[in-house]
Amino acid sequence: MLPRAELLKGAEYRETLARILDLGEQALKTWQVVYSDFLSPPEIAAVQSRLNKLAELQVVAWGGYAQAERQRLALARPELGVEAAGIPLAAIEIQGNFLFDPATHGDFLEALLATGIAGEKVGDILAVGEAGAQAIVVPELVDYLSLNLKQVRSVPVKVSSIPLNQLKVQPPRVKSITSVEASLRLDAVASAGFGISRSKMVEEIQRGDVRVNWKPVTQASYLLSPQDWIAIRGRGRLQIEEVVETKKGRFRIQMKRYF
Repeated sequence: MLPRAELLKGAEYRETLARILDLGEQALKTWQVVYSDFLSPPEIAAVQSRLNKLAELQVVAWGGYAQAERQRLALARPELGVEAAGIPLAAIEIQGNFLFDPATHGDFLEALLATGIAGEKVGDILAVGEAGAQAIVVPELVDYLSLNLKQVRSVPVKVSSIPLNQLKVQPPRVKSITSVEASLRLDAVASAGFGISRSKMVEEIQRGDVRVNWKPVTQASYLLSPQDWIAIRGRGRLQIEEVVETKKGRFRIQMKRYF
């Protein structure tokens, strides 16, 4: 049995972690691979930070493509050798003429949920302009959505299954940034990386809009480390690649910003 009390103590996403622990115990008892529903990036980070320390349980995440935000987890004994590619996923195309009534990511998600399915069954949604969108879902929902999703906004749509390799994934825009800072404080580094004033960055941090490695951080003085990820709602993501201390005791920080 897994040490549930220890793993749940102080957990940020306690309910999510509890559900995953149930699946993990099922995987251990049955010697089978067990799959979760889709989780958000902060949920995945919270779960993996706890479960990756367990020698008796392997946890693998996959969302259909390399940059996928929402992903399913596979849980199994390490002896079974679970691979990400084996996690059951399906892709659908939502086709319609959105030239005169453009739809957003939120519109497509709202239409999917309006059919009665749970949000946990839906992965990433990729808008493809005037033609509609593509979405990743659990495989058992493909036929249901083909029959029940008939409209997005005012636009009639048709849903069909497509192979995962036909997803029209747009590669993220990436910008390399180098900055020299007196410290590795979150407000200083994020201000330089996202190109906004330090006072504005402090406001966003204190408001709870900033996450480090998918965990909310509300202290501007939080100290960062190489390979940390900083995400800000509406601004994208920033990764610290390398930190070198200069002879004057300052820090030369190499970063990549993803839009």
